[in-house]
Amino acid sequence: MTQQPAPLDPREELRELTSSVRAWVEWHGDCGAELLPVEDSPEAVLGSLERRPAGPKGRQRPAAPERTHAASRPAFEAPPVRNVPERPAPPPPAPAPPGVAPAAPARAAPTATLEAPPLGLQERRARLSVLAETVKNCTRCGLHAGRQQTVFSRGDPGAELCFVGEGPGADEDAQGEPFVGKAGQLLDKMIAAMGLRRDEVYIANCVKCRPPNNRTPEAPEMASCMPYLHEQLEVIRPRVIVALGATALRGVMGTTEGITKVRGTWRLYQGAIPVMPTFHPSYVLRMETKEVRGMVWSDLQQVLKELGRSPPARP
Repeated sequence: MTQQPAPLDPREELRELTSSVRAWVEWHGDCGAELLPVEDSPEAVLGSLERRPAGPKGRQRPAAPERTHAASRPAFEAPPVRNVPERPAPPPPAPAPPGVAPAAPARAAPTATLEAPPLGLQERRARLSVLAETVKNCTRCGLHAGRQQTVFSRGDPGAELCFVGEGPGADEDAQGEPFVGKAGQLLDKMIAAMGLRRDEVYIANCVKCRPPNNRTPEAPEMASCMPYLHEQLEVIRPRVIVALGATALRGVMGTTEGITKVRGTWRLYQGAIPVMPTFHPSYVLRMETKEVRGMVWSDLQQVLKELGRSPPARP
């Protein structure tokens, strides 16, 4: 005789079903899904079942279950999201301190402009000249009060490679060009080691005026000045950007990660231009270790590879 299957308790069947649904929901949650349409907890469903009258005894498990496991349901058949909470409105910006001009909101260069055809060299020079004159007369933040002159850029507007630093120091403030002090001399050696001349690359800073005592630029100062750098990058359209230090990386990419953690790993500016974070030359001068210099050289070798170049052979 064929043994008949034992009667299935409907509560056990429901527990099995809700356990499967819960596993499916948790898996999607781990993958980043939000607001999945789960309205009742398994405990609530079981509680409602216990309040219903029990069915007739002897109910058999069907040979082919009619329900479809939730994990096998196609994504396009998922029920619509309901009861989506409204996002809270962002808090108003903090007022500027007395005597300081309010900071202009930071903006990123629109992706659409990076998708447009690149400008010719003469048009690049003309647009950068107009922008440099605008920067020269800028009073958006308090840094303008202590500057000798603005520090806009140096190098070739048609360059494939662009270096971005933090801001000018005392030497740069006096001469009006970025990276002309000791850190700049080391940067020139780094560029030469790559087989390039200093006038073959383009160099700019996140802020165009020297912060007092060479301190790190503050958030309102960065927000006021970053639109100028974004416009420079729009005009230059380099093939690769090297972000020198954490402040430069924060300005270009908007990230708050430490430079030690992310150096040597590629990022992408506006979805179009590869960015290589590495240590600032001033940091290399302070550390003066073979390990730090080796890490920077490794980063620059990746840049050369991206440009389709090789470092020159040692004499």
